[in-house]
Amino acid sequence: MKKKSLIYSDLSKKQLETLKELYVQKKVESMSHQELKKYVLEIISHQINDTIGKEEEMEAWREMSDFFGEQFEIITLEIQTKCPDDRNILSTEIDPQKERLELLERNNLDQEKKDMWDD
Repeated sequence: MKKKSLIYSDLSKKQLETLKELYVQKKVESMSHQELKKYVLEIISHQINDTIGKEEEMEAWREMSDFFGEQFEIITLEIQTKCPDDRNILSTEIDPQKERLELLERNNLDQEKKDMWDD
């Protein structure tokens, strides 16, 4: 008879946390310096470049500001000078949250109309 394979729910919360910690430690130890650099680059790039919404954008801004320190303002001013101002392009983009709220409101209105005729 075939032995049942383990799944994560077979472990207690503490056991699962211990397994995860062991995995992270062993995974990092097994990676070369170049692999670590590549991995960290991917993670930081994703964290900073793939922000969604104002809260994540503000968090990325704070992280960059903390990293660059006193040079942050100088760097941002240089970038503003070198790169064209495309705020008009950004302001015309559709706000996904606003779009979702409008869709929900329309759906609610449609539902109210249906309910009214069902009586």
